[in-house]
Amino acid sequence: MFISFEGIDGSGKSVQARRLAAHLRDAGKNVTLTREPGGSPGAEEIRKLLVEGEPDRWSPETELLLFTAARRDHVERLIRPALKAGRTVISDRFADSTRIYQGATRGDLRQTVDQLHQLMIGIEPDLTLVIDLPAELALARGTARGGAEVRFEDMGLPFQEKLRAGFRELAESTPERVRLIDGTGSVEEVSARVLAALP
Repeated sequence: MFISFEGIDGSGKSVQARRLAAHLRDAGKNVTLTREPGGSPGAEEIRKLLVEGEPDRWSPETELLLFTAARRDHVERLIRPALKAGRTVISDRFADSTRIYQGATRGDLRQTVDQLHQLMIGIEPDLTLVIDLPAELALARGTARGGAEVRFEDMGLPFQEKLRAGFRELAESTPERVRLIDGTGSVEEVSARVLAALP
């Protein structure tokens, strides 16, 4: 099974991805936990270009091409081999992030995002869990973490609010694959909601 976690920066999706991976391993599953951008050596190199530096470093179109290049390498070198070997793959972000960040929020590029995805990637997760949290709370968490990977947080609260609306709309429009998980409350409470959403 291929599971992705999505949500705005600081929503807690990375924590929940790690907790789900640990839960499934404890249940005897072979699990590959990965992330985007990144997950393979080449994609990790591209990650630095995308998540560090000034907010206006790249145009939405250039970002889209960089994300697609990273994802292609990730799928070729890690995701497809792991699935073929019968492993459960959990990815902290996948194509839905590009659909929302570059496709709907940074530019009106949704059709281009979908065309590139079909041409270059060609797979979707079996299940996508969107951790939903108010944008002001998520942004406060994201900026409190510090570090160099704050390029998208530096785009500000209105940008994060647009992202949240985009992810909520994605969950409404794709109910067969995407589940919206309430991200408020304790880590344990959110984890219980994640487990309840599994098939």
